[in-house]
Amino acid sequence: MTAAPPSSLRERKKRRTRQALIDTALELFTRRGFGGVTLDELCEEVEVSKRTFFRTFTSKEDVAMAPDQDLWRAFLEELETVDPGGRPLVELGRDALLAALERMDDEGWTRRLLLSRRLAERTPSMGAHGLQFCEATTQEALEILDRRFGLGAPGDLRPRLAVDMLIAAFRGAVAGWAAQADEAVGVAGVARVGVADVAGVAAVADVAGVAGVGLAGVADVAGVADRVEPPARQDLAVRLRVQPPSRQDLAVRLRAAVAALPGSLALTTGPAADDEPAVS
Repeated sequence: MTAAPPSSLRERKKRRTRQALIDTALELFTRRGFGGVTLDELCEEVEVSKRTFFRTFTSKEDVAMAPDQDLWRAFLEELETVDPGGRPLVELGRDALLAALERMDDEGWTRRLLLSRRLAERTPSMGAHGLQFCEATTQEALEILDRRFGLGAPGDLRPRLAVDMLIAAFRGAVAGWAAQADEAVGVAGVARVGVADVAGVAAVADVAGVAGVGLAGVADVAGVADRVEPPARQDLAVRLRVQPPSRQDLAVRLRAAVAALPGSLALTTGPAADDEPAVS
């Protein structure tokens, strides 16, 4: 068996430019707000033309949501080859998604995913873009399932519901994972970022071996001077760089969320006692 040919210089340059656009966009949007950064400013920061930008992304929303979209594109590729093994469809989808998650091996991917998710929470246009992407991904997944396994009979809602449940499980897993990551870096407790706070982050960065992050650099990234974004948001990018969240923990949470799906379908409602919830 011969080894796969190395990628061309042109392809490597395209990947580096794409990654630079994603990283720079998420840093700027987090510091200044999504609406506080123009496309011209982003391209100028990365030193590329708008024409180059539009060869890779369709909009600011597209580049800001790239980490999440990269995972689901990898999921579709895994769905093309995953072994069915007679398993329930949701479990097959879970394994395809876990395989896609393993492919996100860049150590900065988890940090970018969290920054993107936090931006989406307060940016309506990103939410709308995400819904469109989610529906397009769902349709592609259903086409693959129909082509590979014949699971597309007219009027059969089960394949669609299985994909929808997998997406819901992933969202639930990410929500818990993100909350844990926020707690780990102390974002929830940040009321104001002052010089002393930045000095502390710089010290941690030096201990962790984060290249190129000194006091002045951290102060610039965190936005100590009054900026558009609240201090806690400005500080998030820096803190996640020092202490990035775990991809393995996200995989554990995804497994647990999918395992909980049958139980959620078995929940029944009834009269609640005074000291009990309405759902049992």
